[in-house]
Amino acid sequence: MQPPPTPSALSRRTVLAGAAALAGATATAAATSGTAQAATAPAATGAAASARAGRRDRTVVFRNVRPFGAAKPTDLVVVDGRISDGPAPHGAKVVDGGGRIALPSLVDAHIHPDKTTWGGSWVSRRPASGIADYVAQDVELFRSQRRPVAERAYGLMSHAVARGTRGMRAHADVAPAYGLAGVEGVAEARERLRHALDVQIVAFPQHGVIRTPGTAALLEKAAREGVIDMIGGIDPIGFDQALDEQLDVVFGIADRHGVGVDIHLHDRGEKGMRAMRGIVERTRALSLAGKVTVSHVFCLPGLTDGELGAIATDLGEQDIALTTVAPSDSLVLPIARLREHGVRVGLGSDGVRDSWSPFGDADMMHRAHILGWVTDVRLDDELSECYRVATHGGADVMGLAHADFRAGAPADFVLVRGECLPQVVVDMPRRDMVVHGGVVVARDGEFLA
Repeated sequence: MQPPPTPSALSRRTVLAGAAALAGATATAAATSGTAQAATAPAATGAAASARAGRRDRTVVFRNVRPFGAAKPTDLVVVDGRISDGPAPHGAKVVDGGGRIALPSLVDAHIHPDKTTWGGSWVSRRPASGIADYVAQDVELFRSQRRPVAERAYGLMSHAVARGTRGMRAHADVAPAYGLAGVEGVAEARERLRHALDVQIVAFPQHGVIRTPGTAALLEKAAREGVIDMIGGIDPIGFDQALDEQLDVVFGIADRHGVGVDIHLHDRGEKGMRAMRGIVERTRALSLAGKVTVSHVFCLPGLTDGELGAIATDLGEQDIALTTVAPSDSLVLPIARLREHGVRVGLGSDGVRDSWSPFGDADMMHRAHILGWVTDVRLDDELSECYRVATHGGADVMGLAHADFRAGAPADFVLVRGECLPQVVVDMPRRDMVVHGGVVVARDGEFLA
């Protein structure tokens, strides 16, 4: 997680040039795998008839919807969880969209569901002066909770689904104070939500890999037992004060067990850039291109254009992804500039009502709104780009296919009342319906268990 910005960092009104951070044309969505065609064979009897009836059950027509806010309503035919350009078979289930806008479901590329107090009693927080203070308060809060991680995480993650989230990368603390309770609890919640949400779990050493003895062994155990998808890290210089030692441990575990890497990097200036260079070097040396992510990356926004171009070239060549939670105008990543170099950039919620902050709601449409707010965007294409980062950007980071309504794309979308996509980003209307794999998983803002 990241420490809250200073009050001055939260001011968004000082630099009108922030609008340019998201400028540029919206990237053309990549075509997904082949089209799933509806069955059109003649009527059959016995086993053949049963098979066809089952196929009809997996075919749904979402009638009278407006993809991306199109002026003219259309029908979306879904076969086996994917968008089809073929006709629906007779007797297919029909869901009336009532002229609502259909938008791709959202992806939370960075969230900490194990820490949350969502759905529980109010927690009064104390002052903290740095990561070490927040970490100590994390432990106190963990020990005070009567609800286990699995229950709290499930409550937050199902709420995220009801707000239109289709996928999330969940960071769960691993440290001697918790053992593997965090990753195991999130894994249990993931299993309960497998029909509605795609989840990747990161074993996150919030207490440090080197400064807290026993953590490295726990990370190794989590990877060996197959409960996680990625190994995390945190500020190798500024917090762990062991650049090479931490990165060697993290990348070594990832290499041995075939998992990815996702490192929190809050360090700014030369500390952050030294860590970035170390990450690039190890990604190249271990042939881990496409499997490494760096989160927050506060050292990039302050770079000159030339410096940014140089590191962005390295990131693009090694296919190292980045995530931002848009904390302020001075700390949000220069997304458009990074994408010019082929760098995948996703958006995330970060912590939600935990010991670090009373804020957060795991609503990625709200986070797209925040991204526009902190960067002072005002044009329609800029607002639409905020939504793209919260959908396709996160999908790119997680390796998910774009839910772009093309034939063969996953049928993961939300239906909302509205006039157009830019207005939706500003107004954040209720998610009237959330569809995952062609199945309605939430209605009227409520998750359907």
